[in-house]
Amino acid sequence: MRFSIGHGYDVHKLVENRPLILGGVEIPFEKGLLGHSDADVLTHAIMDALLGAAGLGDIGQSFPDTDTAYKGACSIDLLKKVYEKLSENSWMVESIDATILAQAPKLAPYKVQMIENIATAIGTSVSTVNIKATTEEGLGFTGTGKGIAAHAVCLISIGL
Repeated sequence: MRFSIGHGYDVHKLVENRPLILGGVEIPFEKGLLGHSDADVLTHAIMDALLGAAGLGDIGQSFPDTDTAYKGACSIDLLKKVYEKLSENSWMVESIDATILAQAPKLAPYKVQMIENIATAIGTSVSTVNIKATTEEGLGFTGTGKGIAAHAVCLISIGL
């Protein structure tokens, strides 16, 4: 077996009149994330980690924001396409660990559904996916509530 590690990061600005979607879950909140697709920073960070680990570029290459086909796209659906690319290249997802950086809202009640959505999209068990959330104690753009960010790391494998 050969293993590869990937890291992904994404950030979007919080704005009014947009739904807040993280890990494919619509979370009740007075603001949502601004972006070309549904702006799901968690799923975007995971996609970048997976693509990077497999040497398949990044989400901007796979799903450019200049392409109207991806306007308003569901990021969980895009994650399924990323998983298809990995599978076509014989990669298997071994582990995903992600952290959401958001001052508000509280995300603990939604983490189980986020994990289930991501695991289902990549055809793996929920034990393969871990999601954490943290505040930044009022510091920086996420701490002041101007945006939400996410980091993700993954481990993938391929048989030799």
